[in-house]
Amino acid sequence: MEGISYGNTEKEVEKHIKENFMEIKDSGNRREFASGAVRDIDDSKGNTTLLPLEEVANFLMSKEIYNIQKFKQTGDIGYLYFAISEFNSMHGWSDADSMLELSKHFAEGMKKYGKDNWKKGIPISSYMDSGIRHYLKVKSGWNDEPHDKAFIWNLICACWTMNNKPELDDFTEKGCQQ
Repeated sequence: MEGISYGNTEKEVEKHIKENFMEIKDSGNRREFASGAVRDIDDSKGNTTLLPLEEVANFLMSKEIYNIQKFKQTGDIGYLYFAISEFNSMHGWSDADSMLELSKHFAEGMKKYGKDNWKKGIPISSYMDSGIRHYLKVKSGWNDEPHDKAFIWNLICACWTMNNKPELDDFTEKGCQQ
C-alpha cells in the first residue's frame, strides 16, 4: 500500500502507520539525572564508551567512530559534526535531509519524555554511549527502531550540551580532568 486514502480499512491504516512510522522503543525504566532530565535505561545494553574507540574505528573502518574518538581526545564538537556528515554520506542523505528526519525524532522524544527534556541536562557520556550503540545497530542492520535518527540525535544533543552546559562533559579528556 503506497498511501492512505478514503476507503482504506482500519487494519490497512494501522499497517501503513506501523510500516512507515517507527517509534522510539521504551523499556519503561528511567534514569533520572540531577537536572531532572530522564532517559530510558536497560542495564543489559552494555556501555559502549568503555570500548577502545580508536581500535573499534580501525576494525570497522568507521570514520564516524574515528571522529567520536577525536572528539573524546580534544573536546572539539566539530568532530561530532564530521561524524554526522560521514553518516549522512553513508546513507546517501544530504545534511539538510538528515535534519528533517531528525526533527521527527525530536517529535517522538517529546511524546515519550515531554518537551525539551533533553535540555534539562544529560551528561555527554550518556549521549555518546547511546549514540555509539545506535550507530553499531545501524551497521549491524537492526531495524527495530530508528537507529539512524537516534545516532544523529545523540550527537546533536551532545553538541548542544557542550555549548550550553559544558559542566556536563564527563566524556572528553578535558572534561574528565575538571
